[in-house]
Amino acid sequence: MGPVSSESSTTVYVARQPILDARGRVFGYELLYRGAPEDTACSVGSDLASARVITSAVLDLGLESLTAGRPAFLNVTAPWVFDRIEALVPPEGVVLELLETIDVTQALSDACRNLKSKGYEMALDDFVPGSPAEALLPYVSFVKVDVLATPLEEAAALAARLRSSGTTLIAEKVEGRQVYDHTREAGYSLFQGYYFCRPVIQAGTAIPAQQLVYVRLLAALNTPDLSTLELEALVKQDVSLSVRVLRFVNSAAVPVRTEVHTIRQALFLIGMEPIRKWASVWCLAGLNRGSTPELSTLALVRARCCELIGETLNGVDASELFLVGLCSLLDVMLSRRMEDALDSLPLSAAATKALLGHQGKVRAVLDAVIAYEGGAWEAAAEAAHRAGIDTSALPAAYTSALRWAHDVASGGITSPAL
Repeated sequence: MGPVSSESSTTVYVARQPILDARGRVFGYELLYRGAPEDTACSVGSDLASARVITSAVLDLGLESLTAGRPAFLNVTAPWVFDRIEALVPPEGVVLELLETIDVTQALSDACRNLKSKGYEMALDDFVPGSPAEALLPYVSFVKVDVLATPLEEAAALAARLRSSGTTLIAEKVEGRQVYDHTREAGYSLFQGYYFCRPVIQAGTAIPAQQLVYVRLLAALNTPDLSTLELEALVKQDVSLSVRVLRFVNSAAVPVRTEVHTIRQALFLIGMEPIRKWASVWCLAGLNRGSTPELSTLALVRARCCELIGETLNGVDASELFLVGLCSLLDVMLSRRMEDALDSLPLSAAATKALLGHQGKVRAVLDAVIAYEGGAWEAAAEAAHRAGIDTSALPAAYTSALRWAHDVASGGITSPAL
């Protein structure tokens, strides 16, 4: 995520995966990191080099930007636990994930006991019942179980065994709704995986009226020949949009010296495109009601990251890329196939094809961003190459997009267009 200051100047690549509770709310984020896109392991030459990379990410990027104040799950190896972690990472706001490859010894158990006494929370990653990691159970707050590799019956038995210990069970690699339902019923309270990013198709049912209003608004807002008067009328027809536009234009983010009281004034002072973009963002929030809240944040990050990358490319419209990123989860939010979700939106042919998976420069940018957010560094580099962008541009764009989305979500609204 851009150059960082360290003893060996390097680029830190950090992505994140949300860890959700049973209601679909974000509990924390696992930070995924590499020293370079081609790395396939969680170390950079050595454990110490890996420590420097993560420390640089924590200090230079700031956990607040990466996790919005929620716990950051950080993978650690034995040397960290023994020698380095206390000097590098404070206990507040982090959970130390003990990798499944860690060599469990008495010395490690003693070190974990010491860290727990000092306020550190720890998790066992990819825990296997009956493995040597059983010795570390008294010192950890979380146990992560790979439900792709663990039979559901075995995962349920583990939940029953640990229920009385106060240990929080995390089901990871949850890729489908059925697995999510089974593990939740078995006693797992946190979940990691992309099940919430996949649509549960509701064929033959109408889109709820409240969502339909926002679909139509989003469609109208992005009509190519939309006039100023038409934009004003669209914003004014929804009270929440009107309030948000006026609050935005009167915020510290907008360099306007006089207070703005009407939508027409706002359009005159800052122009159509910024308001068009922000109204589209707020429509998306309305569309996502009833779905996992993280979806809106993820769509915002994708939108801004695509836009930033688009600003460096010839032959693509950065604003169009923003809209492509913004709509990339529309099928999940509406529980529709993407073809049906896009049916009412007058997007350009390039944007529509990209969202439907057709290859081209626009789709390659979206693919690069999606791969990067999941820590699929090799796939991100390959998509970046197809898009004609330097892979090294992804970290800075993604970091900036995270910060921007955090500002939007927290109400500290800033506009990249101003």
